[in-house]
Amino acid sequence: MRELFSLNDKIALVTGCNKGIGRSMALGLADAGADIIGVSASLELQGSAIEKEVRALGRKFTPYQADLTNRESLYEFIGKVKKEHPRVDILVNNAGMILRQPAAEHSDAWWDKVLSINLDAAFILAREFGRDMIGHGAGKIIFTCSLLSFQGGINVPGYAASKGALSSLVKALANEWASRGVNVNGIAPGYISTDNTEALRSDPVRSKSIMDRIPAGRWGEADDFKGPVVFLASRAADYVHGTILTVDGGWMGR
Repeated sequence: MRELFSLNDKIALVTGCNKGIGRSMALGLADAGADIIGVSASLELQGSAIEKEVRALGRKFTPYQADLTNRESLYEFIGKVKKEHPRVDILVNNAGMILRQPAAEHSDAWWDKVLSINLDAAFILAREFGRDMIGHGAGKIIFTCSLLSFQGGINVPGYAASKGALSSLVKALANEWASRGVNVNGIAPGYISTDNTEALRSDPVRSKSIMDRIPAGRWGEADDFKGPVVFLASRAADYVHGTILTVDGGWMGR
């Protein structure tokens, strides 16, 4: 059973690894044996907290700094990774953002910014590294989706649109690549205590309404994603394709 979940000798690329869910995912993968390639717009290129934590687990950590909302920066990053790491076994498309504004006031600039990282960059990264995985006949791609992959949300039209599209992208890529040895799946976080939900947790009315619906009776924590990401990245999930795994304290079952 340990071998089934082992990621020894694997290389995992995790976007948005500097904090929150992405940081915990990177640490979970490292604890299972994977070396980590980490990227974030704010990631220090030497001596970051995530680098120290990964190395403390006995794994390698290679940091990159890139603005994934900028196409030139994105493709430059991809080129560097491919040159320095000929094989990436696991891609975790986690980087994203949320901008809150009612739909009638949601500007073009905000819409474009949210979709550029939540959807455009995620697809480009999946396509570029997925192509290599197809060539190798193996690979795991995991998207961070959302409860708004299934629901509409309030005051976050760009975020909801991007996460809804991601759920379809997961299925579209899985339909094409499952027979080529590449697993494409998603993880949909529920309401998690991260920077993205600070506004909700600070609003007593919204926070109470959310808590009242969560069967588990608590907000999720970033570390709740270590196990799910290791599962989807491992041999244990070899027959899992096109699935969105909800990690939501039971929200979607309510």
